[in-house]
Amino acid sequence: MTGAGPADAEPISRAEAQRELTRARRAGARLAAVQALYQMEQTQESVNAVIQEFLDDRLGLGAEGEPIEEADPDIFRSVVLGVVERQDEIDAAISRRLASGWRIDRLDATSRAILRAGVLELMSFADLPRGVILSEYVAIAHAFFDDKEGRFVNGVMDAVAGDVRPGTG
Repeated sequence: MTGAGPADAEPISRAEAQRELTRARRAGARLAAVQALYQMEQTQESVNAVIQEFLDDRLGLGAEGEPIEEADPDIFRSVVLGVVERQDEIDAAISRRLASGWRIDRLDATSRAILRAGVLELMSFADLPRGVILSEYVAIAHAFFDDKEGRFVNGVMDAVAGDVRPGTG
């Protein structure tokens, strides 16, 4: 007998499970990066100290300290270091898309961290579709804020994406 049987379906299930684990680890890394950027701004701790703290003690924990899927440490490190290294460029890209009279320092610190991390990915990770990046960071915004702030993050990031990735829809 030929055809797809249960044994044939098993490798697909494993592949799907692996893709979901990879997605969850990326999402965990993004959330941790936003938290690290927020912490650095609030405490004035160095980037290296905060990265080490997260790598030692905090990756894999949610906002309330509950266990979450393991975060990818390489993505976490890339996002945090990338934001620090390119912060002036990132902030300028965000500022160009804020309403007239608004400055980035007037934004909520969490919103700033979300936007900075998301814009860094738009600028630096060309292999990732802009829609994926926007969706991930809007989801993080919704985890911290109401729908209005989520729409704000989406609008700013979408506008910046048009600037830094023209023609990629």
